[in-house]
Order: sequence, then C-alpha cells, then structure tokens
Amino acid sequence: MKLQSADGSEARFAAYVEGLVSVIGHADRAGPLRDYCVGLIMPCERKSVEPMAAVTAPDRTAAQHQSLLHFVGQSPWSNEKVLAKVGEMVLPAIERHGLIEAWIIDDTSFPKKGEHSVGVTRQYCGQLGKRRTVKWRCRCHLPITARACR
Repeated sequence: MKLQSADGSEARFAAYVEGLVSVIGHADRAGPLRDYCVGLIMPCERKSVEPMAAVTAPDRTAAQHQSLLHFVGQSPWSNEKVLAKVGEMVLPAIERHGLIEAWIIDDTSFPKKGEHSVGVTRQYCGQLGKRRTVKWRCRCHLPITARACR
C-alpha cells in the first residue's frame, strides 16, 4: 500500500515506522508493522486485522490477514522499549509547538453489541445511564498551554 502526500507526511510516517522497527527486533517484522500502522490510519470502519488486510492489500487479502494476525499474535518485543521509542520520536515534535503543561486523560465508554471485542465488558455506561455491554476508550490530550485547560 502506497501512501500519497505532498506535505512530507509520507516521509515522516516512514521515519516513524523505521524508528519502531529498530526496537521490535527481527527485520521480518518491518513489513507487517508498516502495514499494521497504515491500517490504523486508513479510513475503514473497524480497526481489526481483517478490514485492515482488505485496505492494505486488496489483491491478496487472505495472505495479508494471516500476516497481520501473526504479527499481532506473536509479539515478543518489549512494550517498554516500543513506548520509550514512541516518546523519543513524538514528544520533541509536540514540544516544538510549546511546552507540555498538562496531560488530559479522558476515559469514555460507549455501547457495544457482542462480547468478543477487546475491552468489552458489562459496566455502567454514562451515555445510556445504566449497566450495559460497553467498550472503553481512553484518550490523551496535550494542550499546549495551561490556559487551554480552563
């Protein structure tokens, strides 16, 4: 899958993925990692390996599905090293716009049918005002100034 850009975002994305490749180990993981990251940013309704495979390799969806399943299921790399590398690459880019004065963590639940997705559980859902099967999402916002938090 080829990403198109006129603003240098393709080169920045490639550099980001290469940075992650440097900490996940074996070179054979580079392709599936790139495809997985592309799948995460592409417009598809669900961010699971099956629709991501269809978007990233439409001519060989079954093989791509298997490759992504293996990549996600067999993950012997260190989460700590990957997260440290993400911080090393991302925080300087954010801080170029101003110092980080606050981190805003927002956890939200939303209704979900079925129980086979990651993060689905029966809990209170504020959106519905009662206990239901919900999925949780946690977001992190980084306002550039404390004034943005008021």
